Amino acid sequence: MDFPITDLMSDKASTEWILEHFHPDGLRCPHCNAAWADASEFRRTRQSQLIVYRCKGCHGIYNLYSGTIFEARHLPPPEVVLLVRGVLKGESAATLARELGRSKTTITPLRHLIQANAAPLQTDTPLNDQVVEADELFQNAGEKRRRPLRPARPAALPGE
Repeated sequence: MDFPITDLMSDKASTEWILEHFHPDGLRCPHCNAAWADASEFRRTRQSQLIVYRCKGCHGIYNLYSGTIFEARHLPPPEVVLLVRGVLKGESAATLARELGRSKTTITPLRHLIQANAAPLQTDTPLNDQVVEADELFQNAGEKRRRPLRPARPAALPGE
C-alpha cells in the first residue's frame, strides 16, 4: 500500500527548508544579484504555487527554484523536499515516483541530477578502519540469476 506522504508536508515549512538549503546566502535576483527584499511579488505559478518575484532594479523575474536543478520544473515545495530526502535515503526512482504521485520519467532525471551534484561533495580520503565489513546482498548481487557452470547432479549418491 502506498502512503501519500506529501499530504503531511506543510508548504510553508518546505519553502523555508528549500530557501535555507538551496539559497544559504538568501534568495537573490539571478540577473543583477539584488537582494530578495528589493523585489516585489509578481504572480504565483499554477502548478507548483511558487511566488514569482520581479526585481525592482533590473525587472527580471525569478522564484525559489531559480539557479537550481528544479528550475523550470513544476514541483511543489513539499515534493522537492521529499524527493531530495528519498534520494539521500537511497530509494529507487520507482518508489519515489509512487510516493510523490509522479511518473518515473519525471523523477529519474531529477534523481540523477541530485546524485551528480552530490558526487563532488564526497570525500576522497580512505576510511581509517583496518577491517571493513561487506553486506552479502550487495557483494553477491545478481549471482543467483546466472545458470550454474556445471550440470546439475545429486548432492550425494545413495550409500555414501
